[in-house]
Formats: sequence, structure tokens, C-alpha cells
Amino acid sequence: MSGVRTHIPSLPPSRSARWGRLALGLVVLVLAACSRGGSSGADGRKLALAPCRLEGLATQAQCGTYEVYEDRAAKTGRKIPLRVVVVPALAAQPAPDPLVLLAGGPGQAASRVEVLLAMERIRRKRDIVLVDQRGTGDSNPLECEPHPLEAGLAARFQDTGAVEQMRKCRAGWAADVRHYTTSVAMDDLDEVRAALGYDTVNLWGVSYGTRAALVYMRQHPDRVRTAILDGVAPMGLYLPLNAPRDGQQALEKLLAHCEKDAACAKAYPNLRPRTEALLARLEAEPARVHVPHPRTGVPEDLVLSRRVFLSELFNLLYSPEVASLVPLMLDRAERGEWAPFVALSVGLSEGQRHSVSHGLYYAVVCAEDAPFYDRAAVEREAKGTWFGPDMGLETLAICEGWPRATLPAGYREPVASNVPTLLLSGELDPVTPPAWAEEAKRTLSRSLHVVVPGVGHNTLGADCARTLMHDLLERGSVEGLTPSCGPGLTRPPFFTSFAGPVP
Repeated sequence: MSGVRTHIPSLPPSRSARWGRLALGLVVLVLAACSRGGSSGADGRKLALAPCRLEGLATQAQCGTYEVYEDRAAKTGRKIPLRVVVVPALAAQPAPDPLVLLAGGPGQAASRVEVLLAMERIRRKRDIVLVDQRGTGDSNPLECEPHPLEAGLAARFQDTGAVEQMRKCRAGWAADVRHYTTSVAMDDLDEVRAALGYDTVNLWGVSYGTRAALVYMRQHPDRVRTAILDGVAPMGLYLPLNAPRDGQQALEKLLAHCEKDAACAKAYPNLRPRTEALLARLEAEPARVHVPHPRTGVPEDLVLSRRVFLSELFNLLYSPEVASLVPLMLDRAERGEWAPFVALSVGLSEGQRHSVSHGLYYAVVCAEDAPFYDRAAVEREAKGTWFGPDMGLETLAICEGWPRATLPAGYREPVASNVPTLLLSGELDPVTPPAWAEEAKRTLSRSLHVVVPGVGHNTLGADCARTLMHDLLERGSVEGLTPSCGPGLTRPPFFTSFAGPVP
């Protein structure tokens, strides 16, 4: 979900396609197919769909547009289009209830998430439905890029300007941002469900999408057969108030694992105190860096502050595959070699920028999170962490003067539900660690929480997690599901050089 410099703590993609697929937790729909099947909601469908191509999907999907009132309560005025994608089940007689992906962010577009070929078992019997939430993708996106990559590395790592840029973007949107909240979006989704002809659905929420799923379960309880919540963000988690503490916990685990790993400890001795010394130097004076651009190879100059460095470091913790490079990066940065840090950071940004709407992130957070904490709370939650209060303070500055949305009464109360719910947590998750799933579980009477070892933000890369998802959908119940996952899983080995881990 979110952090410094409009960093969105959701699931940033990684430097390579392989890492990006594993790292995108909030996100990742894995749809494999050899042929098109029947569609379980087609008989009662009121929304016209046409064949289309989805990036990463070998076969055709079905796409359409569904219009809703921007102001749902008034039922008048501007209408906005919602992009709807149905990936048909392969079976001739598919199950009547599809799997609906609720993407992360807030701000990720469901139809644009990176696609992994890992959910063919689910698609054999069920349609998979992707609806770009209002404000994302092709659903009247609230686009804004505070630090555009095209402007060069100096702009990419700039420490100022995000607040002013977001306000400028907001003035140019054809949107009333008061109506771009989660509860409104979940009423959109239910209207789309009905138009597609489905009586009930199975929800799959990732990261912020788990909040969206919980809200849908509360607002439309009779329409949910099962729910899968991966990287759980319950109503008690505030963005990005809790991020410094949770991120520090993940970073401490990484450093402790390196210290206990003989190869890592030998390659990077005294990494913790050396990193603390690096942060102290950056606090005293930002680093002036001269490095080749990782994509073009052209040397560029940039100034790197402590808070920008920590913001990027937070990003790198989402995926253990990417985090396996962090000790090497910290070692080189402490020696004044900044190219590995720049390459990792730029790789993550380039993979994420086409799938995330920063404006929708703030439309949600400024309505649903920031009004519930203040500067004192931000500083209290960040005390004792390396990441500090910058994430929350920048959010409060951007949200100052943001048009105030109206939330349903009791919106921040825990969601109580008897829907069969599978909660999945990555052991190493820096933004939605397992404790948050435990909090949500207290009011979900028919739920099972499984922690996946060695995994970060989003568990889909683990075969046991995919099996649990499949089994929940088959049974329609958490009864009989395996209560533990992957006891043999561990953190990926650390890179001890640019050639990779020790064999």
C-alpha cells in the first residue's frame, strides 16, 4: 500500500519479467488457456461483450464497457465507463459463480495486472472477471505521475514537488474525486455482476483489493459465495500510517537472515552498522551521484536524499526475489557505488507505471485513511524505524484541502461475515504482514488463515497457495483445507555477487 514520495505500497513489479510476476502481490491474475469455453453467466447477460486480447493471455477474452453514474446516490449527471473483461471458463458446463479479481494499490487496474500462467486449474471450471475500478485503467483513470521517468534520473529521484504535482493533476481531471471511494466502487461492481448475469461470485482480493473485498462482503453479503484475501488489509489498517513499522519488521528479518546465512554474512560483514552509517551520511548531506541510466547507458547526475533512498528501499522489500539483491545493493551503496540501487529502483518503476493510477490512490486514501490520523499519530507510529514519518506526513500534505467524501456509517468498523474466507499472508510481507490477517479473522466466523513461509507481498507464486485457492473454490468451504502451507519454503538465497547466489 503507500509510502514516501507517492510510493504506493501495493505490489510494485520487479526489475525483470520473472521477478515482476512473482512480486506483484496485489495483483497477478494467472490465466492459462488452450481454448475458449462456455460462459456461465451468458444466459442472463445484459452487458454486450466482444472478443478481445488481454496481454499475457494466449486465447481470446471477452471485453465490454458498462456505464455508471459518477454520483451513484444522485443517479444523475456525469456517467463514467467501466472496463469489463471476462475470461471464459474452459469447461462446456462451467460453474455458475466466477472468480472476480479485486486489484491492489489502491490504483491498480484489474485488466492490466501482469498475468501469470498459474491459475489454469481455476479457469477450467470458472469464468474469471476483471473490472477496472473507477479511476483506474480504462475506467475514467485519475492519472498523475509526480516523478515521470521520461524526464531522466534527476527527476525520477527528486525529493520535492509531489504535493504540488498531485494538486495540479487533480485540477485537470474530469472527475469529482468525492465519488471515487471503495464503497462506491463496490456498488459499481455489484451492478456489473448483475449485468453479467451472475447470481453470486467468488472474490479474490489482493493487497488493497482485500479491503475492497471486505467492503463488498459487507455491502452485498448475499452475493458472495467465497472470498480469498491475499495480503490482508483489514479496516484497522490505515494507509500509510502503519507502513514504517511493518516495513521495518520486514527489513529486520532480511538483515537477520543475512547475518545467519554464512555466505551472505561473509560477503557483507557488519551490514547493519554500515547501513546505519550510510543513512547518517545521507541525513547530513544528500549524495551526489553520477551513474549510467540502466536502460540507455547514458551517464546522468542526480541528488539522492535519505528519504528518497529509504522510499526505494521499502519498495525492494515486497518481493523476496528482489530483496535477495538488497544486501548487495546496500553494500555497494555504502561504498559509494550507486548503480545497483538505481537499476533496481528504475526497473521497479518502469514495470509499475502503466498499471497504477496515483490519483485513485489518493482519492481513496484521502477519504478513507488520512482523516483518521494526524501528525502526532504518524510520528508515534514511525518512532524507532529507519523509514520514519515521511510517508504519512507527505500523505497528510497531499490530502490537505482534498474534497471530502462521505463514507458509510461505521465504515472503519471490522467487517463481520460468515462467508467462507481464505486469508493468505506472506511471512516476509513489508506492508500487510500476517498480524493484519489475524485481526481480520476475528470477525470472519468461517475463515482460515495460512502464512506462507519465505514469501513477501502476495503468495500466488507458491504452489501450495494456489492449491488452497483451488480447493476453497471447489469445496465452497474452508473445512478440510490444509492449515499450513509450504513448510519447506524459505527465503530465496541472497546474491553474493552480480553473478548470483553461491551455488
